[in-house]
Amino acid sequence: MKKFASLFFVSLLSGATTLGAYKLFMDEDSSPKSRLSIAGGNFTRTVGLSGENTDFTVAADNAIHTVVHVKNLTVYNVPNDPIFEYFYGSRAGGGQQTQIGTGSGVIISEDGYIVTNNHVVKDATELEVTLNNNKTYKAKLVGTDSKMDIALLKIQSDEKLPYATFGNSDNIKVGEWVLAVGNPYNLTSTVTAGIVSAKARDLSNNGIQSFIQTDAAVNPGNSGGALVNTRGELIGINTMISSQTGSYVGYSFAVPSNLTRKIVEDLMEYGNVQRGVLGIEAGELNSATAKEFGIKETSGVLIGKVSKNSGAEKAGLKKGDIIVKLDDKNIMSFTDLTSYINTKRPNDEVKVGIIRDEKNISIPVKLTKKELINYDLKGLELEDIDAADKKKFKINYGVKIDNITNEDLAGYADQLKGGVILSVDNVKATDIETITKVLSRKGENQRSQIELITANGQLLRFLL
Repeated sequence: MKKFASLFFVSLLSGATTLGAYKLFMDEDSSPKSRLSIAGGNFTRTVGLSGENTDFTVAADNAIHTVVHVKNLTVYNVPNDPIFEYFYGSRAGGGQQTQIGTGSGVIISEDGYIVTNNHVVKDATELEVTLNNNKTYKAKLVGTDSKMDIALLKIQSDEKLPYATFGNSDNIKVGEWVLAVGNPYNLTSTVTAGIVSAKARDLSNNGIQSFIQTDAAVNPGNSGGALVNTRGELIGINTMISSQTGSYVGYSFAVPSNLTRKIVEDLMEYGNVQRGVLGIEAGELNSATAKEFGIKETSGVLIGKVSKNSGAEKAGLKKGDIIVKLDDKNIMSFTDLTSYINTKRPNDEVKVGIIRDEKNISIPVKLTKKELINYDLKGLELEDIDAADKKKFKINYGVKIDNITNEDLAGYADQLKGGVILSVDNVKATDIETITKVLSRKGENQRSQIELITANGQLLRFLL
């Protein structure tokens, strides 16, 4: 009996020691922040998910060699001051002055193509690029897209250059770690980290722009620099900050890499940006608009009008259709729609998922070249102005009246036809998309305040 009791005690002690050791060693790695649940009966190992375990060093090292410092030299004439001339001579107060601006850029090919922001190189008389190895080159401006704030530069180098690899910006997720790389305040090769705070952010309120919002610190000089993921892939071009002081206070914004890549490829191949459009006037859905139009859906894009000769008209899209999908991308807002369409070209085909009469339908639509569509604004057929119109009227924006179909305006056709609309409801008519966005918020019986220059140069304001 004593022998049995002794054996039982030893067995019990061994079991307790084993259990205690298991508890001691396993509890060190079982904190809530680092534990993963077991799914589908498969065994998984415990991994650390905290911020301390994320390694940015490889991504940062790759990125800093592809980000460059861009110097913009602008020479402008200063008008003579007659008072200064009287007291100090004819040269006083006038002549030429040079202004220097700086920013960042990203090398995207081994033969020297560099993408940056349009506002970094705007009005430049001379452009200079300095690489991370301190080599300096003169740069040539290949092309720009002022609407999306992207510019393409080219430098000539005898050696192959390190370049950034484009990532898929559609695949990034809110909460994902990102790095901002640039030259703030002329501090070269600066790297900051943050997370993606939001996607498809439109700061212009016209539904055209679509930024990646992050909380990575970005300051003046970062413009045109790289936003990269933890693999070092380029997912955006840092463009602006939201600040009342001019310095970083919490949020920064980047042009998505998918849109940047499309713009760059267009500039390389065509010399300008090829924009395809569906050919619709539309507005976003929410609880208020859904109630107003008597529909169930509270997200998506409601078609208010289909433009003549557009791909949407030819495919059979109708007023009242609700767009909820483009190809495999869910459409929750007007910005979602435009951000996807902006990555496409004329004649590209897009599967448009709509809700019509409470039924889900998929309709293939071939995108139309924007310039080929005549937009109708209450009997005024419109088109975007070209360089000749800008020179003729001495303006840098506006939408041209191509034809008059409104019988009430027939008596004014001679004055209006060929004129240029400058604003609608006090919103600058920078292009047709801006006008359609403003009008999509208004009912058919609501009036619009129009400001325009007539064909003979007279400025008119009236209610339409």
